[in-house]
Amino acid sequence: MIKIENNHYQVEIDPHGSQIIKMINKDYNFNYLWNGSEWPKHAPLLFPAIGRSNDDQYLLNGQIYTMPQHGFAADQEFTVVSHTDDRLVLELQSNSETKKLYPFDFKLQTIYQLLSSGLSIGFIVSNLSNDNMPFALGSHPAFNVPLAGQGSFDDYYVEFVGNQEPLKICEIIKKPYPYRTGNLETIATKNNHQLKLNHDIFAPGLRIINNQDISEVILHSPKSKHSISLMISDFKNVCLWTKEDQDLPFLCIEPFNGLPDIYGKPADWYKKEGNLILKPQQEKRIQYEMKLL
Repeated sequence: MIKIENNHYQVEIDPHGSQIIKMINKDYNFNYLWNGSEWPKHAPLLFPAIGRSNDDQYLLNGQIYTMPQHGFAADQEFTVVSHTDDRLVLELQSNSETKKLYPFDFKLQTIYQLLSSGLSIGFIVSNLSNDNMPFALGSHPAFNVPLAGQGSFDDYYVEFVGNQEPLKICEIIKKPYPYRTGNLETIATKNNHQLKLNHDIFAPGLRIINNQDISEVILHSPKSKHSISLMISDFKNVCLWTKEDQDLPFLCIEPFNGLPDIYGKPADWYKKEGNLILKPQQEKRIQYEMKLL
């Protein structure tokens, strides 16, 4: 594990998958991130796919490729580009293993920078190929709920800042894994902005919210002085998820650029809704910030 630290926070990052393992509030001595055995992950990186592909496959120019759930980056070893007390840059480059699944030369950097208010997480995706490169990218942090043991899961709210219309979410079906139907439905919130948590919300599985000018997502409770805020303007969607049917004390708040498949046949990634397309020899910078109280 690699640590970065400042006066208020300590973060541990595993270069295998470039996954944050712990985020410690040093002032109050608690960990924001889930570390339970029931779901043995913490904050996996999703690249170059989000969700499960139909038949675990996708199409590029009519050719079929295999793609595991959420892509392959979480199973790859990243190398250290730079490391200071409060900043870490890790890098994954395409290799013989990735090119069997994804026939592009690419470079993916993850940048973790501690701030006085929390943590900035940045991504730089570079297309080193001579063809347009489609990809999806997401972050999957799982936060302990309740925070610092204050209150219970049902005492917490997720608040969305910036949207003016009722929140729209992707309709999900299980076949047996969750896929989109391609339709949107409205989720009940207070004043279009505030979703009260309970485990029943997640019985169908993940809740993917269409980003209707949402700039910030806040997890908070009147029974806790602690909160988490994600500034997500660079992302087109945000997903909420906890392990369905188990009533576990964690919530994933996942900024997405990209979407799971609509149920049916494998999708052509050049045409797939939500995918980003990067031109040859160009790069895309994406960033979000966690404010940790």
